[in-house]
Amino acid sequence: MSKEFEQAAQGFGEKGSLFGLDIGEKTIGVAVCDPARIVATPVETIRRKKFTADAERLAALAAERKIAGIIIGLPLNMDGTEGPSAQRARAFARNLPKVLGLPTAFWDERLSTAAMERDLIAMDMSRAKRAEKIDEMAATFILQGAIDRLRGLAT
Repeated sequence: MSKEFEQAAQGFGEKGSLFGLDIGEKTIGVAVCDPARIVATPVETIRRKKFTADAERLAALAAERKIAGIIIGLPLNMDGTEGPSAQRARAFARNLPKVLGLPTAFWDERLSTAAMERDLIAMDMSRAKRAEKIDEMAATFILQGAIDRLRGLAT
């Protein structure tokens, strides 16, 4: 996974904001990092409709924020294999560069949603509010891990 990420990430350049996406069956969590790629922050949760509508919303957000590339969370099984969720993420990502014209890379997102769920519970957030925020927080967790790795590659 890390070799695949490193090769794909070469298309991002050294600076510029990146998107982090947590692609689920019903929602897409979106996060963005600053142009220096130091910190990731949540943006929004998109309620999934059809690919075209989802991609149009992502394109609008990408244009607003001058996005240089996209990190897509890849939900691997605990043994590192790809199950249905990972296949769904890859299928979504396959068509995204055609619409957005941006380079993409996958990042291992095992346990990202579980980690964010624990953090939100620790913050005493209600179940309803957690459900509303969990996907964009997971996208933030995914993107932060990826930009930390990118910084490590640059040194």
